[in-house]
Amino acid sequence: MRVIKDNKIVNDDWSVARELDADAPMPDGDIILPFHYWQANRDSLLDKKTKHAVWINGDTDVEELVSDLEHFSIVALDFPAFKDGRCYSHARLLHDRYAYKGDVRAIGDVLRDQLFFMYRCGISSFQLRDDKDAEDALKAFNDFTIRYQAAADDAVPIYKLR
Repeated sequence: MRVIKDNKIVNDDWSVARELDADAPMPDGDIILPFHYWQANRDSLLDKKTKHAVWINGDTDVEELVSDLEHFSIVALDFPAFKDGRCYSHARLLHDRYAYKGDVRAIGDVLRDQLFFMYRCGISSFQLRDDKDAEDALKAFNDFTIRYQAAADDAVPIYKLR
């Protein structure tokens, strides 16, 4: 799979398991698991001594993952529709309140128009919708040159430049 990370298109071995029952066997490979699967199988997954990744949606309370953040290489935030922005708040909480240092990835209905703002909220990698052009999407990070407020990206807001 190709994702955008560090303003580049990179190949990534992680794949997202969308439908996975809690009692299903663990799929092979680098899998981004639904958080409910992690919760149901936490102890056996930790015994495997492998890298772990989970995805959550806007309905999930970020505080539910806090005690396990150290075990996750990736926390993916699912944007089921362009108009659903709840995971922007999740990204800020992970970055600012919980100081999560792993990869925060946007998955789902991820479009070029959102990338600049997702990055400002603390999202560090982006899995675009399959029908979108990743090369074109890279241009989104240069759409705006002035930031009006502070954000997770640590850019200097314009009022501090006066």
